[in-house]
Amino acid sequence: MTPAVVLTGFMGSGKSTVGQELSRLLDVEFIDTDTELERREGRTIADIFTNDGEAAFRALEVDTVLDVLATHDGVIALGGGSITNPKIVDALSGHHVVYLKITAEQGFSRVAGSDRPLLASADPGARYAELLAGRLAVYSGIATQTVDASALPADVAAMIISGLPQAS
Repeated sequence: MTPAVVLTGFMGSGKSTVGQELSRLLDVEFIDTDTELERREGRTIADIFTNDGEAAFRALEVDTVLDVLATHDGVIALGGGSITNPKIVDALSGHHVVYLKITAEQGFSRVAGSDRPLLASADPGARYAELLAGRLAVYSGIATQTVDASALPADVAAMIISGLPQAS
């Protein structure tokens, strides 16, 4: 099986939107692991966080992501926090991992007002920046390719394609 193109980055970086465009251009299937987790569980991520807690969500996330990484050879969009789990980081070996890099201001402007359990605080913008800062080293460390995600999704997808390894 051909290794997948895996998109990672913080919430609001455009993983789902860019992933759909990239899969269209590459003529491969797209899977968003957050959407897949919700499909498997029959409920939303917000519901899982509220009723079961973040630890339960992360356990479900690990199972979902590891399964998708092992069985899917198209484009995969990971949940922004999935890279905090060492099992997932290890499973990314051999895949083309694209870090969609975005500033805290750009990313937060895209998600402000949405139902994001990790941003439930008195100052969601500050919480966003804090979480992003805590993950930057991991995102950079696992990336095969880093792309500026502030551009339009079609342009981001084109940048990713230009950085893909050429088939021999």
